[in-house]
Amino acid sequence: MSEYNYKAINRDIGRAISQYDMISDGDRILVGVSGGKDSLTLLWFLSERLSRIPISYKLFPVYIDPGFPGGFDKELYAWAESQNFSLRIDYTDNGIVAHSRENLENPCFLCAHRRRKRLFEIADELDCNKIAFGHHKDDIVETFFINICYTGVMGTMCPVQSVFNGRFSIIRPLAFADEMRIRQFAGDQGFPEFHSPCPTAKTSKRQEIKDTLNRLYRGNKKIKDNIFRSLSHVNQEYLL
Repeated sequence: MSEYNYKAINRDIGRAISQYDMISDGDRILVGVSGGKDSLTLLWFLSERLSRIPISYKLFPVYIDPGFPGGFDKELYAWAESQNFSLRIDYTDNGIVAHSRENLENPCFLCAHRRRKRLFEIADELDCNKIAFGHHKDDIVETFFINICYTGVMGTMCPVQSVFNGRFSIIRPLAFADEMRIRQFAGDQGFPEFHSPCPTAKTSKRQEIKDTLNRLYRGNKKIKDNIFRSLSHVNQEYLL
């Protein structure tokens, strides 16, 4: 394990949890596992920190299988089992329905909506009060630009969000962590690489925004952090 990457991500997670009061003693936390490096890293850290913090909580990792042929459900389950995680896999046709002929304009939105709905149902079934997602700093910046460019709304994902009149709280402990650092840590740990069988995975609006932003970042390394900081420093006197 790279001690530098571990310490950096652990610091970012600790700062996010503390600043936004994300986790309390006795919480039951559903962890949304996608098979990507971000959610695997999140699950690993949330479990690892239990041995060195003064509070206790329970983790319930869940993977929503979208139903595409060539999925990685068995491999993901085997990895989780090797790490002593009890992974629940929920088989759906979300991806198939979202990519049907009647919904070709925006398959990602419908697929994500159906996946999120199912996660809430499972969280309720398991009596979880919190749902943790592996969204990181880059995701938050990208979502901001996706909303501006494609919905005409200025907003992004919050580190903590209360939903259904407080029944659940969505938490994002990786909110301050950099994607590159997470990728390096996942490589250090030897986490498996699962490739999405989704037919539009590489042509999504998010990928378009990511590519555009990466071109900006290559010109000035401070741009990403400046954008991220600006999301909590809004001068409303200079907005319409």
